[in-house]
Amino acid sequence: MKPEEVAKAVELACMVEVLAPKPGNVNRYQDFVDTTCEDFLLSAWAVGPVFARADSLSVGELIYQARRAVQRYVAANTNLGIILLTAPLAKAALLPKDLPLQERLRQVLAGLTVEDSRWVFAAIREAGAGGLGKVDQQDVGGEPSLPLLAAMELARERDTIAAEYCTGFHHTFTTGYPALQEALALLPDWRLAVVQAFLVILAALPDTLIARKVGWERAWEVSRRAAEVLAAGGVATAGGRRVLAAFDSFLRREGNKLNPGTTADLTAASLLVYFLEEGYDGFFRGGKCYDLG
Repeated sequence: MKPEEVAKAVELACMVEVLAPKPGNVNRYQDFVDTTCEDFLLSAWAVGPVFARADSLSVGELIYQARRAVQRYVAANTNLGIILLTAPLAKAALLPKDLPLQERLRQVLAGLTVEDSRWVFAAIREAGAGGLGKVDQQDVGGEPSLPLLAAMELARERDTIAAEYCTGFHHTFTTGYPALQEALALLPDWRLAVVQAFLVILAALPDTLIARKVGWERAWEVSRRAAEVLAAGGVATAGGRRVLAAFDSFLRREGNKLNPGTTADLTAASLLVYFLEEGYDGFFRGGKCYDLG
C-alpha cells in the first residue's frame, strides 16, 4: 500500500471508533467534562498527514510526531493509545505483501530500537499518560536503555497495549478483528457492529486503563457486565440494548473512572486491520443508527 492510503485508513479508523456509541466512552452522543467527540475527530484529522509520511519515519518517530500533531489542536490526551497501536500496523502495511499482515507486523516489532523507545517515552511524557507506568526499570520519566519491544515486555502484565506489542497484536487479530467481521456480517448498521465488537473485546479482556485508575477488581467487574450485555443479545436485540443502556449508565456514574479507554484503543486497531485487509467497500451500509441510550 502507499503511505497516503495507509494514512487514510488510520484516519478513518479513528473517526469510526469515536462515532460509534460505545458504552462508557466519548462518542457522538456523550462527552466527558474535559474531552469531546469533536476533540477526537480533530485528533483523527491531525494524525493523517503524519501517517502519510510513515515510509520515512521510524515507529517511534511516527508515534511522537503524530502525538505532537494532535497537541497543536487538542489539549487533552485523546488518542495516544490508538497512535501506539496504529503506528506499527501502518509500518507493516507498507511492507511487500508476500507475508500476511500480522507476520509483517511481527517483523516491524522485532526491529524496534532504543531510539524508538526514546521517541515513545517522550510522547507518553508529553501526553501526561501512564502507558508504561511508574516502575523501577525503564520508567517513562527517565531515559530508556532498552529497545521498545523489551521495554514493553516489562509493562505487559499491567498494560494491554504493551502486551499487544509483545504478542504480535494477539488480541487485535484473534479477538477484535474477527468480532468486527462477525458483527458486520450480522448487523444492519456499522455503528452497531463497532459497539458489538467493542463489547466482545471488553468481555474477553479486562480494561487496563480502568485497572490503573481503580484496580483490577473493578476492571473484572466491568468485563463481567459486558459479558452480561452479550448474553442478553448484545446490540442485536431490544433486550440486549436495554441491558447495554444500563451498562453505559453504570460506567458513567463516577465520571470517567470506569472509562474502558484501552478497549476503545483496541477497537480502533481492529478497525484499522479491517480497512487494511478488506478495504472500505460494504462497511458503511445501513442508514439507521439504533437508539442505544
